[in-house]
Amino acid sequence: MALFGSSRDVSFIRKMNRELMGDIITQQCAFYKYKLKETPTNIYGEASTGRTFDGPVLLNALITVGDNTSPTSDLGVNFDWPVSFAFLRDDLVDANVHPEVGDVILYQESYWEIDNTNITQFFVGKDPDYPYAQNPLNPNLDQFGYNVSVTCECHYVPSDRLGILKSRL
Repeated sequence: MALFGSSRDVSFIRKMNRELMGDIITQQCAFYKYKLKETPTNIYGEASTGRTFDGPVLLNALITVGDNTSPTSDLGVNFDWPVSFAFLRDDLVDANVHPEVGDVILYQESYWEIDNTNITQFFVGKDPDYPYAQNPLNPNLDQFGYNVSVTCECHYVPSDRLGILKSRL
């Protein structure tokens, strides 16, 4: 039987994470959910008049900004500026937000489009959704573990390409 990672431990970690993210770190960003079905398309299946977004939803995040680079190619100079946003999974569930590729995040007057998401950060290494019930050596493992956060790897996108106008925030 597992010693750590029970519902009591998970409750403690959840409370400490929310207090840390909300009261001490206090980095916030606005999350825009891409609405694929409401975006008008042309005959090629491309967004004809710009993409449609839902939001913004204000969320606490742990943000890691990478170094910007300016690689050159045959077309000229590009601009690359990677950023990683880590959200508490419980905050996303409470806000009814599920990050996917193509969603946009506003942070410090700049827009970032999600390239990749990672949802495999588990407390004590146990996934609560995995069926541990069939394990005869350690019964009741399905009552242990916690999925802590969702990490989004993003790249910089100019605001004119998105068509998002800031009216008020």
